Amino acid sequence: MTISEILSQRQKTGFSFEVLPPLRGSHIEKLYRNIDQLREFDPLYINITSHRSELVFQDAADGTYRRVKVHNRPGSVAVAAAIQNKYGIPAVPHLICSGFTRSETEYALIELSFLGINNLLILRGDKAKHDARYTPEPGGYAHAIELEEQVRRFNEGYFMDDVRMELAKTPFCYGVAGYPEKHFEAPNPEEDLRNLKLKVDAGASYIVTQMFFDNAKYYDFVARCRAAGITIPIVPGIKPIVLCSQLTVLPNVFHVDMPDPLVKELKKCKTDAEAKEVGVEWCAQQAKDLIAHGVPSIHFYSFLATDSVRRVAQAVY
Repeated sequence: MTISEILSQRQKTGFSFEVLPPLRGSHIEKLYRNIDQLREFDPLYINITSHRSELVFQDAADGTYRRVKVHNRPGSVAVAAAIQNKYGIPAVPHLICSGFTRSETEYALIELSFLGINNLLILRGDKAKHDARYTPEPGGYAHAIELEEQVRRFNEGYFMDDVRMELAKTPFCYGVAGYPEKHFEAPNPEEDLRNLKLKVDAGASYIVTQMFFDNAKYYDFVARCRAAGITIPIVPGIKPIVLCSQLTVLPNVFHVDMPDPLVKELKKCKTDAEAKEVGVEWCAQQAKDLIAHGVPSIHFYSFLATDSVRRVAQAVY
């Protein structure tokens, strides 16, 4: 089933979560152990992030340094296939612009089609760490809507060079990202919403939001989306805080605000263990309120937080 079909058929709020592919050189068993902790909550789907290569300096034999590209978290397609095959849960790999060419995207679509994976989350992705601003790869895309167009043409049976394909496949269903507090590069919330509407009109079947810590901002975002004519499901994404440092790291990296009551509680914490308890309690209250408001599903960002997500899910599902 497609994610849009799954969401439309829900009678109660569903549960899903995001995982990262193992670090280069690491085994997939650790990822399986994390998934095993969350299986009992009947996840509707599991998202798999995708990561670009980064330039790093490596020692050369002559004592100099050389710049090489390293892919620290490879294997998103393979991990998605492994998860879907092992657990029978729909896998939703991220398909991103950042760091990838159109040809590489086409190869990924072909592989996913062969593997029976027909759900995607389409994103522009982050800039490279060595760049001051986002720069597309030569032969790549600057915006997620361009990536949507390639997927749409693939669904219609055409390769990127307009050659007709003969693949037995199910068309891809894809979602896009939404930002309750606006994308940090957007000049204002109105322009951000106009861009989101364009992505929806280009064929997106659902929206998953960036993490937020104030439910009022999500409800306002949904209201603005509906007023703009966006009718597809809008899945809230939330994350339990687990480290004291996330008080500053999360706002800096993800450009999100934290409500003052949460900030005050986290400032009282002397240890990460104390911060984790605050994070579980806050996230559980968020989830309970979202469920009371009838959201179609809640998507949990579980990186470094699998145990906390499990505790939140036990409290609310």
